[in-house]
Amino acid sequence: MTARSHFKIPKIPEMTIRRLSVYTRCLLQLEEDGVKTISSQELAERFSLNSAQVRKDLAYFGEFGVRGIGYYVSGLKAELQKILGLDREWPVALVGFGNLGSALFHYKGFARQGFRIAVVFDDDPAKAGRSVDGAPILPLRDLPRESKARNLQIAIVAVPAESAQSVTEKLVAAGIKAILNFAPTRIKTGRDVRLKNVDLSIELESLSFYLAQGGR
Repeated sequence: MTARSHFKIPKIPEMTIRRLSVYTRCLLQLEEDGVKTISSQELAERFSLNSAQVRKDLAYFGEFGVRGIGYYVSGLKAELQKILGLDREWPVALVGFGNLGSALFHYKGFARQGFRIAVVFDDDPAKAGRSVDGAPILPLRDLPRESKARNLQIAIVAVPAESAQSVTEKLVAAGIKAILNFAPTRIKTGRDVRLKNVDLSIELESLSFYLAQGGR
């Protein structure tokens, strides 16, 4: 099993990258079930995927299948984890420790995939100076120092909408290269910073749309 050593990220569709995460989870389940090898068709049938799409997505990164066998489950899982950067632990900064920030901090799925919230930033005097499950809660003014000391590259923003842009600018100035924004507003960053906006109300509105249309 070999993968290309060099590939250009901009040429790979965003949806392909998202589907790699789905494939990785499917392979983890197969590994737990004791499955050693599987074909793209069997993978598709078991997890309601599209076998042609699976083959097309994987082809961006190399030739992973073995003729007459299919894919070695453990080997392919390891290759996809490496491609996704999941073969290492990523320290993450969480900004905002209100109801949403607290819920995100305690979400176990991050740690299972190698994302460890190493430090929390919150300017509330009642919270700053404490720690939660070993992670310190610090005022935002400590961000530049902590970012360098902890080699932070990823941050989660969970602050009120009116604070989101100014917090983002401070994160970028401190060297953060990737931001997951849960604040209910759109924020702007420079071209060299990867940004993902997660608006929970929009997700609910998309569900209500289908319910409303189905009720007509």
